[in-house]
Amino acid sequence: MNDAVDSKRLIEMGREALRIEARAVAALVDRLGTDFEQACHILLACAGRVVVSGMGKSGHIGGKIAATLASTGTPAFFLHPAEASHGDLGMVAKGDVVLAISYSGETTELLIILPLFKRMDAPLIAMTGNPQSTLAREADVHLDISVPAEACPLNLAPTASTTATLAMGDALAVALLKHRGFTEADFARSHPGGTLGRRLLLHVSDVMRRGDDLPIVRPDAPLPEGLLEMSRKRLGLTAVVDGERRVVGIFTDGDLRRALDRRVDIHHSTMADVMTLSPRTISPGELAAEAVLMMEKHSINGLLVLDESGRLVGALNVHDLLRAGVM
Repeated sequence: MNDAVDSKRLIEMGREALRIEARAVAALVDRLGTDFEQACHILLACAGRVVVSGMGKSGHIGGKIAATLASTGTPAFFLHPAEASHGDLGMVAKGDVVLAISYSGETTELLIILPLFKRMDAPLIAMTGNPQSTLAREADVHLDISVPAEACPLNLAPTASTTATLAMGDALAVALLKHRGFTEADFARSHPGGTLGRRLLLHVSDVMRRGDDLPIVRPDAPLPEGLLEMSRKRLGLTAVVDGERRVVGIFTDGDLRRALDRRVDIHHSTMADVMTLSPRTISPGELAAEAVLMMEKHSINGLLVLDESGRLVGALNVHDLLRAGVM
């Protein structure tokens, strides 16, 4: 077969699979109604956790739905239905809600444990592709995830149906988080190791230099002393402070270049002669992300950190923020 022709055919097959799955998801939009609303109310009223369960491909999708719910303000976990019959059912407690997923609605492993959920008085939300199935009939609420056809040309491998299931789970999670007023800060607390978590949870005090690592000189210090301090602390700047540690200026690499352009006498100049007055500052309680915005806005590479009384307590530069993962 000609490689060019074969490549075009492969691309077209991929595009057709995407079209089928896109239509499957689009069909859900007009299908959402009172059942979806009722499911949301049940989940919002849940005093415990949402127990998501499903076998095979539905189980894989269920795991992702449980993870999405948990990270967006709805405590949830995945329960393997086969393992549930062998002890894991003990993970389910009074006050929990069950979200069972089965495209056929007749998955044996799920049907076996349905009576046990009923005995616990756990509300049951079912996602199936068959409203007349056993699981759909036994559920308190049924969400229809049926699709006209799978993307698989044999119409066998779960493809469009699993995509529709995942989309329905996302729709539930998003509706719940918006209703609860879930914020970026709430999301960050569930993702402290992620980029967003670092941006929203780290404060200037967490990343700034302090103590002996803080470059400091007096206004009357000779320029060579300021250069030595800046070089020794490797921050690209040094703070110029008075006797009470209040900032009167800053000296940076840029100030050095400007001083050289003016041909100042390096050996007979003081820091007061070459420093920049009224430098940009930030408080230690500000978010580190705010320091990033300030540096970008004013095209600077470092900031001095002042406490409530205006005294120097720290300093940071762009490299500190990069190391902390804030940028």
